[in-house]
Amino acid sequence: MTMTSIKTVLATASMALCLAGCTGSGQNNVYDITDYGAVAGDSVDNAQAIQKAIAECSANGGGTVVVPAGKSFMAGPFHLASYVELRLEPNSRILANPDESVYTESAFGDNRGEGMMWISGRDLTQVSITGTGTLDGNGVAFMGAELDDSYELKPVTDFDPRPHLLTLINVDRTVIRDITIRNSAYWTVHLIGCYDATIDGISLLNNLKIRNGDGIDLDHSRKVRITGCLIESGDDCICLKNRREWEQYGPCEDIVVTNCIMTSRSCAVKIGSENMDSIDNVLFDNCIIKDSNRGIGIQNRDEGTVTNVTFANMHVDCHLYSDVWWGKSEPIYVTSYPRAVGNHKDAGWRFPKGATEGKCGEVSDIRFINISCISENGVFIGCDTPGKVRGLEFDNVDLKLISRTDFPKGVYDKRPCVGEGFVNDDIYGFYIDNASDIDIDRCTLTWGAPSLAKQGGFSTQLNARRVKIKNEEIRIESNK
Repeated sequence: MTMTSIKTVLATASMALCLAGCTGSGQNNVYDITDYGAVAGDSVDNAQAIQKAIAECSANGGGTVVVPAGKSFMAGPFHLASYVELRLEPNSRILANPDESVYTESAFGDNRGEGMMWISGRDLTQVSITGTGTLDGNGVAFMGAELDDSYELKPVTDFDPRPHLLTLINVDRTVIRDITIRNSAYWTVHLIGCYDATIDGISLLNNLKIRNGDGIDLDHSRKVRITGCLIESGDDCICLKNRREWEQYGPCEDIVVTNCIMTSRSCAVKIGSENMDSIDNVLFDNCIIKDSNRGIGIQNRDEGTVTNVTFANMHVDCHLYSDVWWGKSEPIYVTSYPRAVGNHKDAGWRFPKGATEGKCGEVSDIRFINISCISENGVFIGCDTPGKVRGLEFDNVDLKLISRTDFPKGVYDKRPCVGEGFVNDDIYGFYIDNASDIDIDRCTLTWGAPSLAKQGGFSTQLNARRVKIKNEEIRIESNK
């Protein structure tokens, strides 16, 4: 080989090594947002740069848009795109722009009274958000004054500028994995009409004083798996529903939630309250609910139905919070009551078009298996007419009821409902009102210490039918 040939070979090899080590725009289908003008820090809105990277990635057939490690980027609203993975590298962050005026796209279509969108996508295929970085909703920036139990909400009329952190509408095949999501000003992860979605191993850490700060809302979505997540939120941690604004997307069904740890000031696991279609074929298994207000709640307040739901192998730890939050420390709560008339923000969306009052649908075939609970209140089961809640099974449910706070005891919370929102009575292991076909087997009630002042008994039944209780046990612990 001549000297000229050797030089040519070395030059070619050197160029190849350089190209391999470079991270230029679109190389190997990887798109670094800094190559599109993104600047780290909190003084520049990087939404346009991020949007350019996403658009080029999708236009070229797909790939990965990278938020580089160790850097934080402030951004206003931007849209995801088909076949794009947004990857947040270690110690990276995208922080929501605190300027309310940049949020103009409603999270509920024509209903502009319940928040705008920050990160969103609609009518897409194969969308992923991965990595070990953070999406930060900058939630406190959108709040009013801090109170003892919450933040004040700024006054609104029919327009609420608070941004929902992530909203995906009609997406086929979604993956959200490993990231940290924190500090949402409103709902955090909202999947609407989505099919085949996986949420795996994320940490969702909201400020527990922010109202309406739901964790994950599955709305008219199907074939969804949520696994191995840590969720802390002021409002519901995981909520299944069918909002009226999105009725074209059909039922919410075939949902599996496993191995999650949840804390909520409202209800950690909730089905409802918005449900104008059907919620069916749902499994929650191997989960821990800790330091929450209400534990597991089915709160049907619209004409839709809830059927075939199983809760198994769960630990539920509850105690009372202030009336700002719905719930009265009920570890398990299964109800169907007509919805109360809405407020100024509802914009006519709470009831069917033209209706001035609502109806509530049937809740049936619900199973609670191997559930251990410690709380300041018992299980509440209720509905407006006999048998609307029916076919409930409680197998090996262990209730330990103790006094843990100074809030008033002996109250059950029916909100939002027509008429009186609270029931005042003694505390029972199972309070059953109007429901039918309830099987309670191998369940234990322990009156723990420090003891509750308004102790009732194992159960009370008001106009209930076909309630079967067997192999029950009552225990009393000493206050010493």
